[in-house]
Amino acid sequence: MTKASAYRLICALAASLLTAVSAQGQTSPAKFSGLDKNVVWTNADLVEPADLAATIKKPGITQPVIFNIGAVDDIEGAVHIGAANNPDNLKRLNKLAERLPKNRPVVIYCGCCPFGKCPNVAPAFMELKKLGLTQVKVLNLPVNLKTNWIAKGYPLAAVK
Repeated sequence: MTKASAYRLICALAASLLTAVSAQGQTSPAKFSGLDKNVVWTNADLVEPADLAATIKKPGITQPVIFNIGAVDDIEGAVHIGAANNPDNLKRLNKLAERLPKNRPVVIYCGCCPFGKCPNVAPAFMELKKLGLTQVKVLNLPVNLKTNWIAKGYPLAAVK
């Protein structure tokens, strides 16, 4: 093997490794420093944007309750709560969610920024879990709502 071939091989391996680490970091179990150190969700707690968009477009099936717990556009059918890091908004989420059956599918999303920096998803997720809801999902928006939902043409609420 020539030096040039070895160099290209090393560069290709390094690029593959960086890509794998970056992709896993977007959807791997998340821990949020600065919030509650025990906040963790797994890949099983995530719902992909394409899957939620397809569900929204299917009439006649039970739709999940969708809570917008950020300061971004509303997805079609979403209940706008506002930033869940605000105690008043978290109380509002609690009041609405406590009326739901424990097994009702619920999807929360913020989409203001990447998960690792979002101050809203973790408190909302914990609050819903404390209420005993068993079907809570987090919309997987690794970049933000604009990139991972709007740019793909997925349904937004009609502007009033």
